[in-house]
Amino acid sequence: MFSFFKSKKNPADPDETSAKPVVEPESKPEESISFASKLKQGLSRTRQNLGKQLSSLFSGGKIDEELYEELETILLTSDIGVNATHQLLENLRKQVKRDALTDSMQLKQALKKSLIAMLEPLAQPLDTTTHKPFVIMIAGVNGVGKTTSIGKLAKYFQTQGQSVLLAAGDTFRAAAREQLIAWGERNNVTVIAPDSDPGKKSDPAAIIFDAVNSAKARGIDIVLADTAGRLTTQLHLMEEIKKVKRVISKAMPDAPHEVLLVLDANTGQNAITQVKAFNDALNVTGLILTKLDGTAKGGVVAAIAGQYPENPPALRFIGVGEGLDDLRPFDAGEFVEALLD
Repeated sequence: MFSFFKSKKNPADPDETSAKPVVEPESKPEESISFASKLKQGLSRTRQNLGKQLSSLFSGGKIDEELYEELETILLTSDIGVNATHQLLENLRKQVKRDALTDSMQLKQALKKSLIAMLEPLAQPLDTTTHKPFVIMIAGVNGVGKTTSIGKLAKYFQTQGQSVLLAAGDTFRAAAREQLIAWGERNNVTVIAPDSDPGKKSDPAAIIFDAVNSAKARGIDIVLADTAGRLTTQLHLMEEIKKVKRVISKAMPDAPHEVLLVLDANTGQNAITQVKAFNDALNVTGLILTKLDGTAKGGVVAAIAGQYPENPPALRFIGVGEGLDDLRPFDAGEFVEALLD
């Protein structure tokens, strides 16, 4: 029923030769650009959009209500969201009063401090050493980059000295199986995938169940389980993904140990809706925010923080480029410095 794919490709396998998975370009090994530089480059569209407006606003002059109103408009149009915008403005007003600020040029650093303070609760590193195997279930709507993120996560965990196994639990999307197999080859890890026969319908829960048991038998550190993309309005599919989670717990009672929701930064405020829907269904434990390099409105990170001021979700990783190593743990200070340099 299931196929085990080693890292080495067999040219005689018709499934491997006929598949045309979409795999992102690999970073050149000779490149030694720091992630901070990549982050700054990846956020260039947002920085140009937001920074240009803020530079004009903070070019000098008195701090008054008109300035606050203009700043509010700039923040809202950068996808920072109503809640986060109001929180930032409230904090700025307090700083202005407390520090007796009078010139708008002084507000840039004050805004940076407020934004970092807002985002820091999201920066919660993922600890995968508490269980072996540590089972991570990946969820999200169609097109957010789940499978690509899995490939990059596999590489990241390998650089941490951990062994990885991939489970191809997306049995609905065309070429999802082949795409994950390609990532497995690229990262030199085994992929447990459904049978390639299109006439056979595979149960995603059973595939991931098998993957967890295989990882236990092989002493694998991390299991990354792909799941089919679904719209939050597709209630029957949301019920199915709940089943996947239940079945995983049968293979390992305390698993999955992490449920990561992948979000596309280009979706803006809709990301908030996705977080709520998937959290209601799966009790999401962490987020991955992808494609920050493709949007001019990267303020969605603040929007997420503003929506959950008391108990914000953990933003585990952000993606700022197409390279294999362009998915990294979220760092609030580094992010804000790249956003508002």
